[in-house]
Amino acid sequence: MSARIQASRAPVHLGILAELTSAGTLPLAVVSAAGITLGFFAWLMLVVPRHDALLSNVGLLVSVVLTTGVVLFAWDGYAKYFSRRTGITFARSLQYDAISWAPFLLLWLSFVLSPNFTRGGSTVFAIALALFGIAKVLVAARFNQTVREVLIDFVATRTAVIVIAELAAVIIGQRAGTHVQESSNLLLNVWGRWDAVHYLDIATQGYQGTDMAFFPLFPLMIRILGGLIGNHLVAGILIANGSFFFALLYLYKLLEHEYDRSVARRAIFYVSIFPTALFFSAVYTESLFFMLTVASFYYMRAHRWWLAGIIGFFASMSRVEGVLLVVPFVIEWYAQHRNNLSDRRGWMDLLPAAVIPLGLVLYSAYLWVLRADPLYFSHVQIHWNRHFAPPWVSVINAFAKIAHATQAQTIANQTLEIVFTALMIGVLLGGWRQLRPSYIAYMALSILIPMSTSSLMSMPRFALVLFPMFAILARWGERPAVNNLIVALSLPLLGLFTVLYADWYWVA
Repeated sequence: MSARIQASRAPVHLGILAELTSAGTLPLAVVSAAGITLGFFAWLMLVVPRHDALLSNVGLLVSVVLTTGVVLFAWDGYAKYFSRRTGITFARSLQYDAISWAPFLLLWLSFVLSPNFTRGGSTVFAIALALFGIAKVLVAARFNQTVREVLIDFVATRTAVIVIAELAAVIIGQRAGTHVQESSNLLLNVWGRWDAVHYLDIATQGYQGTDMAFFPLFPLMIRILGGLIGNHLVAGILIANGSFFFALLYLYKLLEHEYDRSVARRAIFYVSIFPTALFFSAVYTESLFFMLTVASFYYMRAHRWWLAGIIGFFASMSRVEGVLLVVPFVIEWYAQHRNNLSDRRGWMDLLPAAVIPLGLVLYSAYLWVLRADPLYFSHVQIHWNRHFAPPWVSVINAFAKIAHATQAQTIANQTLEIVFTALMIGVLLGGWRQLRPSYIAYMALSILIPMSTSSLMSMPRFALVLFPMFAILARWGERPAVNNLIVALSLPLLGLFTVLYADWYWVA
């Protein structure tokens, strides 16, 4: 055993305080100060407004001690994990991770920057939280090739999308008419278009009217984070982009294990430049749902059944298609246990599959209480002229709209929906032999369900979360001509769709 590995494992046998002192005085002081700061401001925001002197005095001590303990415990646990993943010593891992806790010390500036502490504190906390996440990612990229490659792809493509959207909003301006303004800040307001309005309304006011077509996980997360940082729109943007980063990370690891690094690199790049990839940065559920589905598949393939089932539960709380994860779960379970079906322990591994649809069941139960209709999320789709019908009906209706259209924009929109639907079906038929049965089943069902709503509306956006499609394209992209064709078609359309979305034109 090497000295490096011995050094990384040795602190496990020490007490937690002895472990933390191995990082040195300065890192320990920084993280402890961050814990004290978070504890103080938690007390200031949660306890002081109650105007109870005894509770306030006791609460300060409890909040500071408890929060500092939690922060030190989290620092210790993450450093151990990071040390195992990267091979660096535990002490060095502690030192690097201490950097990420330093931004929380900025909270003391909220007393200086704004006379209204609540508003100023929320703004500074949002900045500190963002810097905390960025620091962790940068440190991870320093020592891990996968994180580094994902980060480069994420930063390059998100920067381009954001710059194009902001320039379009400033130079071209919004489409004629009256539109919802989610923020007085033009740069932020760009990301609150179309369906984003529904998610933000749910987070702010709860469910009303047609908002019940949208599943609760994403707006619930916006409400929680938005309550901490004081702005729901900013919270939605942070959740969307953060989820997309981890979605790319999971996709890279999944396809690296299935194929190799070159396929994984092409796949995450193709996803990032797909024509509708702008929705990964907007306040839409695409990035969250994409992350959850890919993560669930990743743990299925690792045979970590309970983790796959729990993540699938959250996927079915974010979109109805999340329940489809039950099918690949059963397929992967059978692939592992088919030669030993008499083993009772093997059947226990199948139990987490029942957890996946519980997200849908919980939301349906809520709607049953609220509207006396557990399927109201589906029935309200009639507002957008959607209802259950055989899949070919949606294609016939799309061509009928083109035939009777009086505006060129209608023809263009319907044509795009037909083309992207054909792309999904074509890629599946052309590349299914390159996929595992679980991937094939999931992709086929994910195409069939939206096609069975009598409309192809939003199909270009639904294609965005079909990760098996990008696995196939990444395999085909080994040929330079195919790679060039994918990039040449994707980039211009991504730019066009981003401009259209930023200026309040319907994209998908």
